[in-house]
Parts: sequence; C-alpha cells; structure tokens
Amino acid sequence: MRTDPDRRRFLGVLAATAAASISLPFVLRATRPAMAADAPAPKGGNVTLDCFANDKKPLGTCVEPRIVLTDEQWKAKLSSKSYYVTRHDGTEPAYTGDGWDRHDNGIYRCICCDTALYDSATKFDSGTGWPSFYQPISKRNITGKTDRSLIEERTAVNCARCDAHLGHVFDDGPDPTGLRYCMNAAAMRFVAYAA
Repeated sequence: MRTDPDRRRFLGVLAATAAASISLPFVLRATRPAMAADAPAPKGGNVTLDCFANDKKPLGTCVEPRIVLTDEQWKAKLSSKSYYVTRHDGTEPAYTGDGWDRHDNGIYRCICCDTALYDSATKFDSGTGWPSFYQPISKRNITGKTDRSLIEERTAVNCARCDAHLGHVFDDGPDPTGLRYCMNAAAMRFVAYAA
C-alpha cells in the first residue's frame, strides 16, 4: 500500500520529534529485531557481488570473501554511531545523519566493507530525514530480512557481504520502482564522482 508524501513527511517529523526527546545512545541501542527463520546471518565463505568503480563504472560480477568480524573488531573499526546502526540494527534519528540531504554525484558504499550499495542518481527527497533511494545499485549487493521489531512488519535491508544493517525498504517510493530504500547515513560512506 503506497502512502502519500504528506503522510510520509508527517511520519518523518514525528520520528524526528520522538528521537529528539530521548537520548541518542538509547535510539542507537536498538535490540535485534526478530528475523525470518529463512534468513540466517552469513557465516564465512564467499559471496557473489556486482562490483563498481568509484566512477560508477560496472566492473562485472566478482566473488569476494564474506566479512565476519567479532563484536570487538567491529567496535574498533567503526564509529560508535555506525557500530550501533550496522551491527545492532539501530536507527539514527531523522535529519541527523551525515549527508542525509546530500545531492552530489557519486556512489554510496557500505561503511563496514566498502561494497557498492547505491548510485546517487537514484536518490530522492522522501521527506523523512533519511537518505532514500528508489533502487540499489545492484540487487545482488543487498539482502532483505523480515523485521517484526515494531507493530508493522517491515523488510530490513542488509549488506550482502558483511550483513551490516543499512535500513528498510518500503513500497511508497517514486517511479520507476515504487520503492523507497530508507537508509541510515551512518551505514554508508559517500564517494564523490570526479569527472
């Protein structure tokens, strides 16, 4: 069921207001949502991805080792915000993520393992305060898991290589897909395209 932009904007403001009324660490320390039994976390081995250069040029299919680190190793590698969002399925408060409203030309990569996730050409202003895209750069580079942590069942989006929590996908996006990949800025790093 698609929702109109005014309702989405209202929900984004409501979420931002709620987040502002509580401390940031509480928001980021979300508990792991219940996931579908058919979508276990990856354990080692290799994963097939579609690889891209920083100029967005497709490099073809590549086989990369899965990135599996201990909790302590992730803590050492990531900022505290990125750690809680990506490794504990947290959500940054709306309108607070670095570059949530960025409009530069470039590519968004996983903060944990550098996998290409989104092309800036598919980014749009959803009015929610989180970076939103109507499609990933490659469906092969992300996975989806059922998230029942709230009243409404949602689909969580994770990185296919390291299982980092990125955000959620909803069916109220623009054409041509009708989807809104609502991502956490803390889960990605932006690489500007220099022509």
